[in-house]
Amino acid sequence: MNAAARKAAGGGARGSAAAALLLVAAGVVAFLISYGFLAMVLRGGVGGGGGGGGGGGVAGVAAGRDPVVPMPEWMRVAGSARGRRRPFHVALTATDAAYSRWQCRVMYYWYKRMQARPEGADMGGFTRVLHSGKPDGLMDEIPTFVVDPLPAGKDHGYVVLNRPWAFVQWLQKAKIEEEYILMAEPDHIFVKPLQNLAFDNDPAAFPFFYITPSEHEKIIRKYYPEERGPVTNVDPIGNSPVIIKKTLLDKIAPTWMNVSIQMKEDQETDKAFGWVLEMYAYAVASALHGVQHILRKDFMIQPPFDTKLSNTFIIHFTYGCDYTLKGVLTYGKIGEWRFDKRTYQDRPPPRNLTLPPPGVPESVVTLVKMVNEASANLPRWDEGL
Repeated sequence: MNAAARKAAGGGARGSAAAALLLVAAGVVAFLISYGFLAMVLRGGVGGGGGGGGGGGVAGVAAGRDPVVPMPEWMRVAGSARGRRRPFHVALTATDAAYSRWQCRVMYYWYKRMQARPEGADMGGFTRVLHSGKPDGLMDEIPTFVVDPLPAGKDHGYVVLNRPWAFVQWLQKAKIEEEYILMAEPDHIFVKPLQNLAFDNDPAAFPFFYITPSEHEKIIRKYYPEERGPVTNVDPIGNSPVIIKKTLLDKIAPTWMNVSIQMKEDQETDKAFGWVLEMYAYAVASALHGVQHILRKDFMIQPPFDTKLSNTFIIHFTYGCDYTLKGVLTYGKIGEWRFDKRTYQDRPPPRNLTLPPPGVPESVVTLVKMVNEASANLPRWDEGL
């Protein structure tokens, strides 16, 4: 099965990959048992093959015209991978602003909680890649690697442009023991232990509904020319969340940085992509290196639009959550009850935030409860370290 087919298969996956693989394996075993029995009958009866007749029957037919299709190599790799630990290193890019610091603290708190569970075996080391160029007050609380920001004026006021440059520096200078890397962001909260969703050289990513390369083909072709392949090779993703082999990211990161800067300096591209420009740049850079991603919709949810937790691993609280006191969503209008990270630009949210009113979806309720638990257990929370 090729990468595009795996993407399609992974895109609708909401259940457990391990459970699905178990069902497939059970079906294959049942088929082989039945097939071996039928083969023995065709060769002269069950008793004709002696004690090892079942295996001999299958082998005898295989020597001629075995109709059994071999298990695809990607499935074989996935199956064997589930039986061993495949740790990934969490890389969280961040600034030293108060807005970023409190989100990083909540994120790291829940990372440690989920890593400590038996199912968290794949969750390896953690690094906050701080692209402010200098240490801050969280150095002793969160494992941190300080890198330089872009030269003054190079980000054109778009701070996210520092992210690919931060990864380039970190990958060059840091010692990273894990074979895989999870690129994450401060506004991610782990709601359950995350397994390694990548399969060898096929990274795993979350598909964003607002990343639509095919609708911007004219612009995409400035950076991904026709001779490189169809626009559909550019995945509808950003760099986060993505689980990817370190060796692949080593190759992609410099291209991602260069494409990001080129896009930002092109007025047409900048106007079309706006605040998601760096996400498009990562998708294009990956395609330029021939890398396509397994699309996992179960990677994360985004309240308030995703209302149920289902089997997701991460809550991404990028959108404001506004409701009436009757639990009715008032998106685009400040609600009688609200939680919006942008309210807390200069300070952390207060401890013990008021829970949403009855009727508000479980995704939003869970988000607020998890922020509350983190703030209740983190020292000097109100000081906004």
